[in-house]
Amino acid sequence: MSLHKELIDRDRKVTFHASTHLRDFAHGDAPGRVISGGKGIHIVDKDGREFIDGFAGLYCVNIGYGRTEVAEAIYRQALELSYYHTYVGHANEPQIQLSEKILELAGPGMSKVYYGMSGSDANETQLKIVRYYNNVLGRPAKKKVISRMRGYHGSGIASGSLTGLKAFHDHFDLPIETIRHTEAPFYYQRSAEQAGMNEREFSQHCATKLEEMILAEGPETVAAFIGEPVLGTGGIVPPPEGYWEAIQTVLAKYDVLLIADEVVCGFGRIGTDFGSHFYGIKPDLITVAKGLTSAYQPLSGVIVGDRVWQVLEQGTGEFGPIGHGWTYSGHALGCAAGLANLEIIEREGLTQNAAETGGYLQQAMAKAFGDHPIVGNVRGVGMLAALEFSPDPAKRTAFDPALKVGPRIAAAAMDENLIARAMPQGDILGFAPPLITTRAEVDEIVARARRAVDRVLDELANNEDLK
Repeated sequence: MSLHKELIDRDRKVTFHASTHLRDFAHGDAPGRVISGGKGIHIVDKDGREFIDGFAGLYCVNIGYGRTEVAEAIYRQALELSYYHTYVGHANEPQIQLSEKILELAGPGMSKVYYGMSGSDANETQLKIVRYYNNVLGRPAKKKVISRMRGYHGSGIASGSLTGLKAFHDHFDLPIETIRHTEAPFYYQRSAEQAGMNEREFSQHCATKLEEMILAEGPETVAAFIGEPVLGTGGIVPPPEGYWEAIQTVLAKYDVLLIADEVVCGFGRIGTDFGSHFYGIKPDLITVAKGLTSAYQPLSGVIVGDRVWQVLEQGTGEFGPIGHGWTYSGHALGCAAGLANLEIIEREGLTQNAAETGGYLQQAMAKAFGDHPIVGNVRGVGMLAALEFSPDPAKRTAFDPALKVGPRIAAAAMDENLIARAMPQGDILGFAPPLITTRAEVDEIVARARRAVDRVLDELANNEDLK
């Protein structure tokens, strides 16, 4: 027995894996893999098989694998101080420096940073802030938060409720009562009655649906709206033209806070420091994680805008210290990793590379798949891209879910030593390569993806599944 197989067999007996078919994996009916190393945009498993990671882990390894300068920064900080809590005014130097850097990148109007360990816990913090904010202002009924269908905001009870994907709700009794979901800004998958709309008209339709929901719920009960600048796990969907302008007009009309979930877009992924900058979003609160440390350490953050911060100060003046805290908030090792990561992004111009090489990625995907017989939509921005599959692209029809076209293409890509992600609620293949990716590496990603898609096309044609 190989060491790799032995490790996987041991793993099946002891580990509860995320987003996994638990029965199949535990009983050996689903594959496993032990990852042992990585360099640049590649990872290596225990057998020495090398893959291009076309998804940067989970959108997060922005600076690529094997960056020893981040490991060294963590090591130096561990020698000095691995941990002390940040309750009641305690701090560590990396946390102070990182907060300064985050606020510099976020730009005018943002005031303070609160730290956590993941995007999920950061969005739990956001919901507590929203409730506290309105209680301080004497508006106890203004507590509902509107998210979007297909949005992704975490996997907790509250953050999972914000998420607008069936798998995160079904059988968990979610969403909780105070969370609502409005129309997804998914122009390709708009319903039949909206088929004649151009992008701006569809954006206005989405804003109108949001306003209708606010009025139906009662504006005095709606506290906040949360959205990713670009839908991530819901299909990697850039917003249609004019979307964020139309949405923000509605939010301002009814005094609804705007939470920008920048967990995926933040720190350069779409070619600007934040997705909010790219789309002209002016949030009251921002959620960050993933690209903050490129996943070299777990770390997340809530960036609090001036408007909200003033009310938080007012509240503690009236009620005493705020009743919220995580044991590892502002963890010194996470903050040291974040500083080293952001320094690499700045020094190597990776945000600019995401804009320029990301533009090349979009062109290469369009050239390779724009007229492919089973690709209905090629979309993306910066270092985010997606292919959506259809048996009849002209009619935007969907494959029978039983065919599992998206997962089959992802598996075929894996056979080509390319990691791309089958996205939920549709036959969609997603790409989010590290920001260090070169044009030559883009060409290789696209070539491997094309071979994978062609292979499944042949299988479907041979089985007469394209009828």
